[in-house]
Amino acid sequence: MSGHSHWAGIKHKKALVDAKRGKLWSKLAKAIIIAAKQGGGNPDDNIRLRAAIEEARAVSLPKDNITRAIKRGTGELDPVELEEVLYEGYGPSGIAVMASGLTDNRNRTAPEIRKIFEVCGGKMGQSGCVSWNFDKKGVIEVASDAKGEEEMMDIAIEAGADDVETLEDTYKITCAPESFDAVLESLNKAGLQTQHAEITYVPRDAMVIDDINVARKALKLTDALDEHEDVQNVSANFVIADEILAQLEEE
Repeated sequence: MSGHSHWAGIKHKKALVDAKRGKLWSKLAKAIIIAAKQGGGNPDDNIRLRAAIEEARAVSLPKDNITRAIKRGTGELDPVELEEVLYEGYGPSGIAVMASGLTDNRNRTAPEIRKIFEVCGGKMGQSGCVSWNFDKKGVIEVASDAKGEEEMMDIAIEAGADDVETLEDTYKITCAPESFDAVLESLNKAGLQTQHAEITYVPRDAMVIDDINVARKALKLTDALDEHEDVQNVSANFVIADEILAQLEEE
């Protein structure tokens, strides 16, 4: 059970038709830059880069943008210094929220994230204030019509995955960060294309939100954080009750 998967499922479907394509493209370009910087610019030898490129292509990031991002990561073109950042805090009704990202200016990003928390009824906290309730995990999504459930389980588990969850139209594969590359490689060898792949924070325990006003506020905060250009992913320890989620989807 993961607040991340519950609300992020809505987010990723919405992102495909979202008018904020420029911000989404910027996030994906950053992921490509970091992958190329860490593992080289050849996707045949860099499984994380390959996964980042696949995700970028899925939302129509132009080929020139992908090539430029790779070259920036390898230092061939306008090298950019990006550092990883992690922000923790509390949202409505005390939900725990973590936002991780990449920035070229920590002094700019931190106050902007703090303001988002405050405007959305939350509060950014100190390092460690909520991270104790999260585990760092690799999360990979594959279309559920790509393989049968049993075969998908065999491929993922044999490669070191902890779990394979069947969602509405995707398989959600969870693994330890140190198994992330091996699982990606195994899926690739099986001819499977990933829809989304990241190392993120998964809550150990989740609170159920059964009040529509609290749900709106929680989604407002997580969406606002996710829309920030320097934030790569957002995790939160809540799930929305099915009847409340149905009402929200009708709005």
